Amino acid sequence: MTFRLSPGAALALSLCASFAVQAQSQSSAASQSASQPEAAASSAAVATAAAPLTYPATRKVEQSDNYHGTIVQDPYRWLEDDNSPETKAWVMAQNAVTDRFLQSMPQRLPTRKLYTDLYNFEKFGVPFKEGGRYFWTRNDGLQQQSVLYTAKSLKDTPQIALDPNTLSKDGTVALSGTAISHDGRLLAYGIAGAGSDWQTWKVRDLQTGQDLPDTIEWVKFSSASWTPDGKGFFYARYDAPKTGEALTGANYYQKLYYHRLGTPQSDDVLVAENKEEKQWGFGADVTDDGRLAIINIWTGSGRKNGLMLLPLDAQGGYAGAKPVPLTMAFDAEYVPVVLDGQRLILKTDKDAPRGRLLEVKLGKDWSVPEASTWTTLVPESKEAMVSASGVGGRLLLSYLADASTLVREYGADGKHVRDIRLPGIGTAAGFSGKWKDSETFFSFTSLTSPGEIHRLDAKTGKTELFKRPTTAFQADQFEMKRAFVTSKDGTRLPVFIAHRKGLKLDGNNPTLLYGYGGFNVPMTPGYNVTAATWMKMGGVYVLAVLRGGGEYGASWHEAGTKERKQNVFDDFIAAGEWLVKNQYTRPQRLAINGGSNGGLLVGAVVNQRPDLFGAAVPQVGVMDMLRFQKFTIGWAWVSDYGTSDKPEDFQWLIKYSPLHTIQNNKRYPAVMVTTGDHDDRVVPAHSFKYTAALQAANNGPAPKLIRIETQAGHGAGKPTSKIIEERADILAFIANTFGMDVR
Repeated sequence: MTFRLSPGAALALSLCASFAVQAQSQSSAASQSASQPEAAASSAAVATAAAPLTYPATRKVEQSDNYHGTIVQDPYRWLEDDNSPETKAWVMAQNAVTDRFLQSMPQRLPTRKLYTDLYNFEKFGVPFKEGGRYFWTRNDGLQQQSVLYTAKSLKDTPQIALDPNTLSKDGTVALSGTAISHDGRLLAYGIAGAGSDWQTWKVRDLQTGQDLPDTIEWVKFSSASWTPDGKGFFYARYDAPKTGEALTGANYYQKLYYHRLGTPQSDDVLVAENKEEKQWGFGADVTDDGRLAIINIWTGSGRKNGLMLLPLDAQGGYAGAKPVPLTMAFDAEYVPVVLDGQRLILKTDKDAPRGRLLEVKLGKDWSVPEASTWTTLVPESKEAMVSASGVGGRLLLSYLADASTLVREYGADGKHVRDIRLPGIGTAAGFSGKWKDSETFFSFTSLTSPGEIHRLDAKTGKTELFKRPTTAFQADQFEMKRAFVTSKDGTRLPVFIAHRKGLKLDGNNPTLLYGYGGFNVPMTPGYNVTAATWMKMGGVYVLAVLRGGGEYGASWHEAGTKERKQNVFDDFIAAGEWLVKNQYTRPQRLAINGGSNGGLLVGAVVNQRPDLFGAAVPQVGVMDMLRFQKFTIGWAWVSDYGTSDKPEDFQWLIKYSPLHTIQNNKRYPAVMVTTGDHDDRVVPAHSFKYTAALQAANNGPAPKLIRIETQAGHGAGKPTSKIIEERADILAFIANTFGMDVR
C-alpha cells in the first residue's frame, strides 16, 4: 500500500517541489587559461560587463509599518499589486532591460543549443499499477509536457491515456495529478494552466478516450482518491476566491468533499471541515482493501499532522459515515503505510527524530485503542527514514545515509529481510504498490547518471532494469564525489561535487553551488540538465546539504528553522568557503543558485557575504520575510520561518530578510532574479520588491537584473521550451559574468 505525501510534507513541497527536483533537474572550447581565466572572454562579454546598466526608474512611496515598536519602510509596496497598470509597465520595462542584456551575451545562443541537446532525451516516470493495468509517463525528449501511457503488460505496446500537449497550443496547460479507479476504467485528472497552483479536475473514460461531463473547480494542494465501487472520489478544495485575488489572496478553510459521478460539483458531499481552524487542510486516501479511507489533516508546512478514519460500506462506497479520530494531538508526523486486516502500520517521528514504524491494532468496528498501546514495529535507525511502503506483504523502507538513498526490506513482522541493492551513491525513489502486489518499480539517479527505472520483485528482492535513457551526456567523462564541510558552529554537512574527470584544483574553475535548506525536504544527488550543461561547459557543479532539510531527520530540520534559520546560511557560506580553500575555485568564479526557499537562501547569503561570490541567481525566492504570510499559502510556512506578527519572531526575521538587509556602498556580485507572472505560491511581488531595492542601492557596477517569465508560475508544469530558455539563460548569465567561452 502506498499513501501520498503526508500533510506536512505536501505543504512543504507546495513551496519547493519544482526546485527540489531541479537540484536532483566540458568541451575544450569551454576551458580557460589557468593563469588568466578571464583573459579568454570575448570582447562582447567584456563590453557588457564594463558598460553600466540603466535600470527603469522605480517609484518610491511613503509607506511604513510599525512592527512591535520598530518602524520599517516599504517604499515598493505598490509592486504587490500585480494587476495594476503601473506594475505591468514596470514588468515590461524590466524585461526590456534584461532582454537587451541577455541578447548581447555571446554565450546565450551556444548555451541554449547545448542545453537543448542535453535536454533532448527520452524521460520516463516510475510505473504504477491499478485495475490490472500499468501506467507511466513518458516524454520523447522535447515535448512540452510528458504524456501518460497505459498497458496491460510490460511487453504490450503502450497506449496514450492522456496527452496534456493537446490541451493548449503553447504547452502551458500541465497535468497536475492523476487518480485511476480501482477497476482501471476511469481516470480522474487535474490540470493547471500557466503554472498556477489552481487545478481543474476532470474524468476520462479510458476505454473510449472521452471525457465525462464531470468538472471540479478551485482545487489546490489536493489529489483525488476513488472509492472502490468506482462511483466517485474524494478531493479537497477552497471556496472560490474574490474577483482579482485568485493569484494573491490567502488560501484558508480547505474542505474535503466526495464527488459522485454524473452530478454537478454543487451537489458534492462535504466530508470534513473545521470552521474554527482556518489553517486546517485535508486529504483522503482509500486503503488497498477498500474498507477504509484515511483522512490526513495538515496545519501548515510542518511535519505534525492528524489522522482520521472514514469507514466505507460493504460495496466499497461512501454512504456518509462520520470520520473517527485516530490521532489529533498534532504532536508528530504520522504517515499511514499499510492496513493489514485490522492492523494499521504508521511511519512516525514521535519519540524518534529519524523515524520508526508503529503498529496500531484497530477494533473490528474501527475503534481506536489508546496511543499507549501502540507498539514499535521497526525501531529508529541511525539513518533518517524518509519514506515507507507496503508491497507484496513486505515493508520497503527508504533511508538517507549522508544524503544518499539506501533501501531496507522488512517482513510483515518487522524483522529485517535484506537490503535492496542499488546501483551506487545517489537517489532512489518510487517503491509504490499494494500489499498484495508482487512487484514495484523505482528510479535511480546521481549527478552524473540520468534517471533509470528498475523493477523490483517484492518477494525475492531481485531488481532488473526496465528503462534506461540514452543521452548526449557522456557520463563516463565525468565524476561525482561526496565530501564533508564543517560549518561555523562545528556541524558537519555533506556536499556532492561533480565535474569532468581530470579537474585541476588550481582555484580557477567556474563553480556553481546549489542549495535549499528548508521544510524538511531532502536534497539528494540526482541528474538534472542544468548540472549536466554546466559540467559540459567546463564548470564544477556542487550540491550542498544544509540544515533545515530532511536529510538527517527531524532534529536536522529543526536546526534550520525559526530563530535557528541563520544556521542554514552559515552552512551555505561554509560550503562556498570550503570550495575556495580547497582550490576548486575562487570568489570571482563562484556562483550560487537556489529556488523558492532556496531563493531566500541566495538572497540572504549574498547580503551577508557579497565578497564570497561572483554571481548569484535567486529563483522565485521568498524575499520579504515580514509579509510573506499575507499571500496565498504563505501562512503555511510560519512553522519553518515564524511570523512578523509576533514580536520575538520579528527580531530574527528582520535580521536576514533579503529585502531588508541589502547593504549599501558594498560591492555586490552580478545578480539575476527570476520569477513568473503567474506564481501564486511565492507571489512575484517578493522578487519585484527585492529587485527594485537592489537596483536602488549603491552596490557596484555588476548587473542587477530580473527575468520575469510570462504565462509561468512557481515551476511545476512549466513547458519544456520555457524550462530550456530560462535555465540556459541562467547558465549563460553566469558564464558571461565569468568571461567563459562557450561553444
